[in-house]
Amino acid sequence: MPNTHVLISGASIAGPALAYWLSRYGFRVTVVERSPALRPGGQAVDFKGRTHHTVLDRMGVREEVHRRRTHPRDQYFVDANGRRLAAIPARFTGGDVEIRRGDLSAILYERTQDTCEYVFGDSITSITEAGGGVHVTFEHAAPRTFDLVVGADGIHSNVRRLTFGPESRYVRHLGYYYALAEISGDFGPDPLLYNEPGRLVSTGGVDEGALLVFASAELHYDRHDTAAQRRIVAEAFEGMGWRTREVAGALADSPGFYFDSISRVVTDRYAKGRVALLGDAAYSNTMGGFGTGLAMVGAYVLAGELALADGDHGTALRRYEERFRGYARIARKGNAGRFLAPPSRRGIRMRNLLFRSGFLLGWMMRMSDRFATDIDLPDYPSEIARHK
Repeated sequence: MPNTHVLISGASIAGPALAYWLSRYGFRVTVVERSPALRPGGQAVDFKGRTHHTVLDRMGVREEVHRRRTHPRDQYFVDANGRRLAAIPARFTGGDVEIRRGDLSAILYERTQDTCEYVFGDSITSITEAGGGVHVTFEHAAPRTFDLVVGADGIHSNVRRLTFGPESRYVRHLGYYYALAEISGDFGPDPLLYNEPGRLVSTGGVDEGALLVFASAELHYDRHDTAAQRRIVAEAFEGMGWRTREVAGALADSPGFYFDSISRVVTDRYAKGRVALLGDAAYSNTMGGFGTGLAMVGAYVLAGELALADGDHGTALRRYEERFRGYARIARKGNAGRFLAPPSRRGIRMRNLLFRSGFLLGWMMRMSDRFATDIDLPDYPSEIARHK
């Protein structure tokens, strides 16, 4: 079968998931990752509904995901005195099963490290289609030629920038920024969330860390200058009540800190020539709650279509987009920033009322479950086996 050597950029979730399926179908796979190693810990991610569990079952990882699962607790909105105002049920944020992003990444890596080539600490510098292949140069490794390249490298995708154009064309800032941090301090056993208009501070939860969200026009900063990012966050939360001063003060010494905008990726296509986009690079909505499920299901569909097309990458990539775009439309909905940090006190009260209303909360959860299963998922392993 032609077009069998695939380069995947990104070794978080989407990349290793695609690597698993491609290697299972007989493709030769190389995964390049900018970080020097897999990144442990991170946010909790979740799976919900028949579609997600079907993909986990067909990968043979569902049991291991459940073994490493977290045990999310109800979260509580509090006022400046710590009085509880409303509760977010664990089922709302944790889906059917929740797991740390780093643990899920490790599970996928463990199942692909012996059948796929992983190159850590390197990044793509150019992508050029020529002679029926894709010529790729790297920061450190020697140039190589592949049959296909897939960008599974996140919302700030390097592959998308090199092939489709600058990030400004595809990433829409939604008016908020967020920071995740590992902090020490006695904030009690339950996750607590405190709001003032346009700002949220949350402590506790699966990683016993902190989440900070604030409204802001688009900022211009060095994405690799962590010290500057910590200052931005500290300044954004000056004068806020409750225990915000403790949390903000702990940011300077936090060993684990991540800062980014809450943004949405809007693309009119997922492929160009022999280059395709997968996961957050193609259909991200930061903190929207569906990113990991979209990445895993997208990897399953992309690999299945490539295998069924028997080397006709044009047909495979067109079918991937046709089959998946409707499912991925959930990523174009909502703004987690406005939900977590409403811009007015009235908005905060209305959001809290939603969680006190069993009817409204139940409706939201039913809609979420419907979106998670809104795709006709082929049994690719069986179909491909019949075609052999």
